[in-house]
Amino acid sequence: MSRTLEHFNYLHQIPELGFEEYKTSAYIAGVLEAAGYQVTRQINNTTGIVAVLDSGNPGPTLALRADMDALGHIIEGQHVARHTCGHDGHSSVVLTTAQEVMAEGVVKKGKLKFIFQPAEELGTGAIALTEGGVLDDVDMLLGFHLRPLEECPMGQAVPAMYYSASATVEVMFHGKAAHAARPHLGVNALDAAAHAVQAVNGIHLAPSLTWSAKATRFLCDAGVTNSIPDKAQVCWDLRAAENEAMDALKPQVLRAIESSAAAYGARAEIRVLKEMPAAIIDDEATDVVSRAIRSVFGDTGLTAPKSTPGSEDFFHYLRLRPQVKGGFWGLGANLTPGLHHPEMHFDREALALGVKVFKACVQDVLG
Repeated sequence: MSRTLEHFNYLHQIPELGFEEYKTSAYIAGVLEAAGYQVTRQINNTTGIVAVLDSGNPGPTLALRADMDALGHIIEGQHVARHTCGHDGHSSVVLTTAQEVMAEGVVKKGKLKFIFQPAEELGTGAIALTEGGVLDDVDMLLGFHLRPLEECPMGQAVPAMYYSASATVEVMFHGKAAHAARPHLGVNALDAAAHAVQAVNGIHLAPSLTWSAKATRFLCDAGVTNSIPDKAQVCWDLRAAENEAMDALKPQVLRAIESSAAAYGARAEIRVLKEMPAAIIDDEATDVVSRAIRSVFGDTGLTAPKSTPGSEDFFHYLRLRPQVKGGFWGLGANLTPGLHHPEMHFDREALALGVKVFKACVQDVLG
C-alpha cells in the first residue's frame, strides 16, 4: 500500500492535460525501467508509454491499460488542471502492479504489457496508441475505473462496466450583422441557434433505445444590445447506450442543426469534437476479472455487471482491433461527490485492492 500511495501522492500533485503529460509519463517510465521492464516512450509521438515483460515461453499476450491525463477546470476564475477523474489512481494501481508482478515472478508464460495512455478525456488517446501499434500482438486487454459511491461502494468491484457511446458537437452559426432597428438587413445568428436547440430537443428515436441529446453551451454576444449578432456558438452532448442508437441519433442531430440554420438564412459550421463508442466487452475477459475480484473481495464483493451513461475512450481500442478480447471493470472506493467534480475524493485504501485484482488477473492468464 505504501508504494501505491507514494505513486499516487506524487502523480496527484502534478496533474497534466491530455497529450501534455510530460512529468507524469517521465515518472512512470522511470519507475518501470527501474523495475526491469523494456520500456518504449513517446508512442506515436505522444506521451504514451508501453512496458513489456516477455517470459520467453509460449502463451498469450495480456495488456493492462491505465490513463494518465487530468481534467481542465475553472476554479476561482483560474484555468487549472486537476485530477478529478481518478486517472492518477489508475496509473498508481497499474504501475504498482507492474512492480510487484516483476518482483514476484508472477509471469510464467506468454507476454505481459503495460499501457499508460494519454488524453483519455480528449477521446483520442486510445486511437493514437492503437495507431502506434500497441495492440498489434495483444490477445487480451484489461482496464478499470474508480466508481462513484452510488454505483459501487468500498469493498466491492464490478466485473464489467458497460459504458455508453458519446459525441460532442460544436456548431458556429454564421449570420449577418445589422442594426437592431433594421433587422431585415441582417441574419440573426442567435435566432438560428435557438431554433436549432429546439429542433434537436424535438428529435424522437424508438422508445426502446436509451439516448439523450442536449445543448450544453450557448455563446452569443454582439458586444452591444442594439445590434443583430452575426455569430452564435452552441455545443451539444449526445449519449446512447448502444452504438446502433448513436448511429441513428447523430445524423438526425446534424440534420436538425443544418435545417434550422438554413431556415433563417444562416450557415452552420459543424465540428464533431469528440466521439467515444459504447462498451465492447468480451465474456472471457469478464470471467478472468470476476475470478480475480472473488479472490480479493470474496463472493459478496463481486457485483453484477453495470451500465453507465458515462463514456470511456478505452473502447476505441476494441473498436479498432476487434480481435482483442477486452475487459473493463469498476473498483469501489467510496468516491464522492462524483467524477469530474472539482472536489472529487475517494478512499485511497481502495488502490491497494485494485493492485491485488490486477495481479490475480495476471496470475490467471500468464501464471
